[in-house]
Amino acid sequence: MDIIPVIDLKSGQVVRAQRGERHLYAPIRTPLSPTSRPADVVAGFLALHVFRTIYVADLDAIQGTGTHFGCIAELEAAFPEVSFWVDAGIGTGVEAALWLAAHRGDLVLGSESLCDDALIARLSTSPRNLLSLDFRGEHFEGPARLAKEETLWPDRIIVMTLARVGSHAGPDLDRLQEIRAKAADRHSLYAAGGVRGPEDLQLLEQTGIAGVLVASALHDGHIGAKHLEKTA
Repeated sequence: MDIIPVIDLKSGQVVRAQRGERHLYAPIRTPLSPTSRPADVVAGFLALHVFRTIYVADLDAIQGTGTHFGCIAELEAAFPEVSFWVDAGIGTGVEAALWLAAHRGDLVLGSESLCDDALIARLSTSPRNLLSLDFRGEHFEGPARLAKEETLWPDRIIVMTLARVGSHAGPDLDRLQEIRAKAADRHSLYAAGGVRGPEDLQLLEQTGIAGVLVASALHDGHIGAKHLEKTA
């Protein structure tokens, strides 16, 4: 199972995510990095473990207040061994094409941002795209048919439970099992939100999850180098 660290970018800094309440996110303070600069935090993750993939949420782009496209390009250049998965608030096919042409990483299309029927129809045929199914509580954020019609899904699906992000409340197992039943073996599922420590990693692996997005448990030391070696 892949362990994928997360960095949330806001106003040029990595911030600490808390239950999807983005207006409350403050610059990260972590023993893994001397500052909240994106490059320092990524370097801190890589000093802890040789991660192959890092997930980036461009919160300014998602909220329509700016972008971190230049910052992300700098990370791609500085860390060529890392594949970056980026949610940049992309909602249309034109935006997606421009982003993919400018970056070498993979594009995460968050359901909360998707508004282009033509792009939705092409999701299943785009090898560099991932779909994030975004949930806030019991409410699905995005076009309703995206949650229901698995034929629209690309190979890789992130199940994002926003209210559990940074909460240490545990992964949303019921929702993951529900979506896994729809996905069967046709899609790889990645869990996001609520992971507390190695016990949750073991449980998710046993349920057939392909990977998990983690931030707080890494920064707080609940998942350390010895746990990551076991999952490699």
